[in-house]
Amino acid sequence: MARGFGRLRREDLLRTACDVIATQGFGHTRTADIAQAAGVSQALLFYHFETKEKLFAQAFTYAAQLDLDALAKVEESGGSSPERLRALLKLYPPTGKSKAWALWIDAWAESMRNADLEEMCRRMDMRWKQALRAIIDEGVRAGAFICADSEGSTWRIISLIDGLSTQVTVHKRVLTRARMAEYVRTATAAELGLSPDELI
Repeated sequence: MARGFGRLRREDLLRTACDVIATQGFGHTRTADIAQAAGVSQALLFYHFETKEKLFAQAFTYAAQLDLDALAKVEESGGSSPERLRALLKLYPPTGKSKAWALWIDAWAESMRNADLEEMCRRMDMRWKQALRAIIDEGVRAGAFICADSEGSTWRIISLIDGLSTQVTVHKRVLTRARMAEYVRTATAAELGLSPDELI
């Protein structure tokens, strides 16, 4: 019982930390803020996470893991390469009222000062790139895509989505999600020898 409670408590703390950080930002969040929101002492936070930097890194990982779980479902879906590509392109950008992209953007900035967070961000980012490249490589082998440089295409597609997602998240009235999706489909289609309509 004690072990199960410990895991549940840790997950509760990470969920609360994500909510506080998404609202206040990494730079303006104190461990005292998270402890207060969670209804626990700072001592309990440090018992679980040792340092503020590790708490922030693990909170980000917790939030990002929810998206990675959804990505794993796409990878394991058994669909064709174009089907899984379409699913990934819908999953990766900002959707609805999700706080995930606000955390991503803030985490990238904070990573310049937090080595633990930088390592986590880099690992999560590469996981998405590996998934996309695997889909592209499989599609090329199956004759569904035409691409001579899957690594380059992967980086260009992900970088485009990252940049546009930042615009959509930070400057909400400048670019709509619908227009962003159109830009991503057009660029991805050009990279893989497709028509943009094939990615709808």
